[in-house]
Amino acid sequence: MKNLTFIGLLLLGLAFLLYYMLPNFSFVKLFEPLNLMGTLAGIGIGLIIGGIVGYVSKGTALKEEQKRRELKQLRKEKEELERQAAELAKQNQQTESKPTQNQNPQNYY
Repeated sequence: MKNLTFIGLLLLGLAFLLYYMLPNFSFVKLFEPLNLMGTLAGIGIGLIIGGIVGYVSKGTALKEEQKRRELKQLRKEKEELERQAAELAKQNQQTESKPTQNQNPQNYY
């Protein structure tokens, strides 16, 4: 939005410069109805275009924010699943590492 304001002011300055370069320039003629209508029409068109661009950029920003939230949620779920998998692997390893007791002592020796 700051860039649009800068471009609008730049174009307004350029328009004033071109008007100033006219051979019959006067500040009084700047405020004649025909010149004021042109200036107001230019400002109105600029506001309409700026509103449309702002609406589109805000919609895009909201969609990106939603995607970021979904990605963050998916990362949390992935970390939780990885943690659960690590706990299960640890439990399986502990059960496998326990020495098995020989139920039949006569075959042990």
